[in-house]
Amino acid sequence: MSSVAPPVVLAFAASDPTGGAGLQADLLTIAALGCHPLSVLTALTAQDTRGVERVLPLEPSWITRQARVLLDDIAVAAFKAGVLGSAQNVRAVSELVAEHSAVPLVVDPVLASGRGDPLAEEDAIEALRELILPRTTMLTPNSLEARRLADGAGNLADCARRLVDQGCEYVLITGTHEAGDDVVNTLYDENGIVREDRWPRLPASYHGSGCTLASAIAARLAQGSEPPEAARDAQHFTWEALAAGFKPGAGQWLPNRFFRR
Repeated sequence: MSSVAPPVVLAFAASDPTGGAGLQADLLTIAALGCHPLSVLTALTAQDTRGVERVLPLEPSWITRQARVLLDDIAVAAFKAGVLGSAQNVRAVSELVAEHSAVPLVVDPVLASGRGDPLAEEDAIEALRELILPRTTMLTPNSLEARRLADGAGNLADCARRLVDQGCEYVLITGTHEAGDDVVNTLYDENGIVREDRWPRLPASYHGSGCTLASAIAARLAQGSEPPEAARDAQHFTWEALAAGFKPGAGQWLPNRFFRR
């Protein structure tokens, strides 16, 4: 029996009953990469592989209570945040991570489902800009989210610059929604482009790719990787999980996070 505990990653996210995205995706990804996942539920959803029908945010006091009980007991090596559900919940999470400022924070700013169902109201987006971005080690928006968060910035490099100026240490903008045979993901910091990675575009539409990527980055950071290395490793894991994906329902495909088994 091993007495050495694996690195621990705490995920703040909404539940996804399909297991494709949300908190369930975080837990599967973190575990697949050899870390131990902790979870703080931020919202309930009714959804399937076709889209989100309803979102019910939890009360902020429940988020705070869940996290404090865990953090008083277990040392965390990284945080990951996804759908937080409301501006009040954004504030609650920002206060919690501020108390552990040495712990890296990966933020997947999920603003809408793959079908386009809104998952964040405007006040929650503004709270994210004001309270979470200044504490973020790595932000992982797709190109649509980057443009919205950057509030009218021009090209994607300008978006990244504005998001870094708002406090993010790194911004990894994914290019799934951009044209081209390859998906181009670009990592930025205060000096501009850190790395650019190209991945063959897969033919299917996937549910949970962003959650998988952000959770994989958090897992690699928890294991001691530097952010650029964590971004590269997480992209590779995510692409492989998507390439091995499956279609259990009538909508999008789901990543297979245990493709290595």
